[in-house]
Amino acid sequence: MPELPDVTVYVEHLERRLRGASVIAISIRSPNLLRTFDPPLAAATGTTVRGVQRLGKRIVCELSGDLYLVLHLMIAGRLHWRDSGAASANPVKAGKTLIATFTFSSGTLTLTEAGTKKRAGLWLLRGAAALDALDPGGLEPLTASAATFGARLAAENHTLKRALTDPRLFSGIGNAYSDEILHRARLSPLRLTRQLDEADVARLLAAVQAVLTEWTDRLRAETGERFPEKVTAFRKEMAVHGKWKEPCPVCGAPVQRIVYAENEVNYCPRCQTEGRLLADRSLSRLLREDWPRTVEELEEMRGRVT
Repeated sequence: MPELPDVTVYVEHLERRLRGASVIAISIRSPNLLRTFDPPLAAATGTTVRGVQRLGKRIVCELSGDLYLVLHLMIAGRLHWRDSGAASANPVKAGKTLIATFTFSSGTLTLTEAGTKKRAGLWLLRGAAALDALDPGGLEPLTASAATFGARLAAENHTLKRALTDPRLFSGIGNAYSDEILHRARLSPLRLTRQLDEADVARLLAAVQAVLTEWTDRLRAETGERFPEKVTAFRKEMAVHGKWKEPCPVCGAPVQRIVYAENEVNYCPRCQTEGRLLADRSLSRLLREDWPRTVEELEEMRGRVT
């Protein structure tokens, strides 16, 4: 799922391409995409784009007439852009993943969504109050003070992984960057928020702001003037996310993971959990007393197997 760094870069590119452009047409191919009916989507036609902003993981196009076009890409939604000249010379090909086409006077924006589960969402809202109602209320992590960040963490007693990815608590952080943040902070993803002392909170906030800023800058540099086409949650430069069994770049221990539902937790046991392996619910239940408790036991077990 595109998170704060990816959505920020999307927004910056759309702002440059769309501000001042008029909406010519919006075509939707997926019946599940549009989440509102009043005002009707046709009301956006003929309006002018006044600006583009980020709302959590959502992209918001402010239109004339007090309208807001809001898009949530969810897990597999991706955006593609062609300038007006290129769009007319090369019409959009209607592949299976194409679910919406937004035609502006400056070019064509298409939305694709891979997979059979179509979860991306589109809203057309009237008025700032309607936009505010769509905001889950998460704290903006890049501008948060230590006091507000700590208070938001302690508001509910959850694991750090759950707290960081809860859009009601923090804005724009998802599965991928929460793994990177917790690795940078050297904190266990399953540690409870109310167990943190002042130093832990400060270290976590520093990691949040450093990781999100570094990755936003990295994605800006990679994209340059081109529209971002290679948005992915798995990047080779990441320390632990998507790096199961690969060596931790800090200590060399094999990265571990816990898989649950459609998400996963990736962590380094040596850097984050004092060498302890976190119990994977399904595997630990299967192995019972044979489940390794430390990274050293895991390596010993692998040695016996090989």
